[in-house]
Amino acid sequence: MSIILLSDFVTFAQPGSDDGGGGLEGTDPAPAPINSKLVLLAITGVCFVLYTFRKNKKHI
Repeated sequence: MSIILLSDFVTFAQPGSDDGGGGLEGTDPAPAPINSKLVLLAITGVCFVLYTFRKNKKHI
């Protein structure tokens, strides 16, 4: 089990640079926006909670 958990570090590791710079300020791609569908996700979550609550309330 631990091999599966620790393989994540190996599979996504990036090779270091030979110049000794560290490469922490490399040329990363622009970050993806996370707020494009956030309102729709919140509405869907609230509807799911209400549906689950009402469904479980009938069975009690």
